[in-house]
Amino acid sequence: MKRLFCTSALAAGLAFCGSTLASPMLWHNNSLTYLYGQHYKVDAGHIQQTVTFEHASGWTWGDVFTFVDYKWYNGAETANRGRGRTYYGEFSPRLSLGKTTGRDMSFGPVKDVLIAFTYERGETSDFGVANQNYLLGPAVDLAVPGFDRLAINTYYRKPDGVRGQAAGQWQITPTWAMTFPVGKSDILFDGYIDWVINDVGSPNRGDYVAKNLHINPQLKYDLGKALDWKPKTLYVGIEYDYWKNKYGIDNDAVPFDTDQNTFSWIVKAHF
Repeated sequence: MKRLFCTSALAAGLAFCGSTLASPMLWHNNSLTYLYGQHYKVDAGHIQQTVTFEHASGWTWGDVFTFVDYKWYNGAETANRGRGRTYYGEFSPRLSLGKTTGRDMSFGPVKDVLIAFTYERGETSDFGVANQNYLLGPAVDLAVPGFDRLAINTYYRKPDGVRGQAAGQWQITPTWAMTFPVGKSDILFDGYIDWVINDVGSPNRGDYVAKNLHINPQLKYDLGKALDWKPKTLYVGIEYDYWKNKYGIDNDAVPFDTDQNTFSWIVKAHF
């Protein structure tokens, strides 16, 4: 079952890539973000610095969002096999049923119905095994007053590599963006929630993955607009990161804290 799901998910991802190369792009946005924060859990180091590259784009068949994090564990240079740093990334294309069929899929607050796929990849383990997950499921784009963007993706997520023997889990992921005028500029409130709703495996074995809740909003001030530069190109602000049972590690089953509750400072540039 695991091999079949992973093969199917990989085939879907390759199909998306093929469509991307063959279909015209309607819009795109790239960004670089620097974050500085403290009091992170599980990962080594009291202080963490992160540089994130993000890409978002719209296509005639749907949309794509992808990002890569590169993290430094300050004060823990011996962590992660002596490197004191690591990486993590996601590739998330979505296939629009409205665009591909030419039919109006809207009803009530729903603007469109989509099929969402995500490939998650972290650094390879000490044993040379990849840390990765495949996610696939339905999604909806919503039109709700006050929101620039609001979407809900529902996934069946299947691990491969480090926790490859674990059964799949169900995940609900809302994403949003809202803009509020403030003086001569704007404040952007955006973010996501990853809610993995069920436990899998046995606490007595290495395949156990606990249900977990990750809430990750950002509150950013459009500094570029305030300085009479191009709007929506330079932001400063904060990120809040709450993660119950981080990485699916049950806080009640281990002798260390896996419930994360922290803030980071942000500088973000779009191009």
